[in-house]
Amino acid sequence: MDTIGDFLTVFRNAVGARKASFEVSSSRLRIALLRILKNTGYVDNFEELSCSRGHRVVRVTLRYVEGTSSVRSVVRCSRPGCRVYCGARNAPRVLNGLGISILSTSKGLMRDAEARRKNLGGEILCKVW
Repeated sequence: MDTIGDFLTVFRNAVGARKASFEVSSSRLRIALLRILKNTGYVDNFEELSCSRGHRVVRVTLRYVEGTSSVRSVVRCSRPGCRVYCGARNAPRVLNGLGISILSTSKGLMRDAEARRKNLGGEILCKVW
């Protein structure tokens, strides 16, 4: 199972359907991914809730600017069948800096610019613009 891919698909579908918010099951990786998306302005807010069955759920509120979503596209780069890695100097720029790529490094998840600044490489999880 590709839990990150499933999360990005739910995210992409919610943006395409112009939903105000959506819910997914919670994990530390998803929370870290959402924290990056919130800090860069792609997500308005997110909160971790407890479901009636005792499971943890994350409610994500999407950001819209004048009726259009701040997210144009979300692309999964590294998959379980084909991992994609980059060095510290090769962290990909998305649309010449207008978008972000999210890397999984030895110091946790971070944006491409932050990874370049800290001289860290890692697995390229996704690109968002």
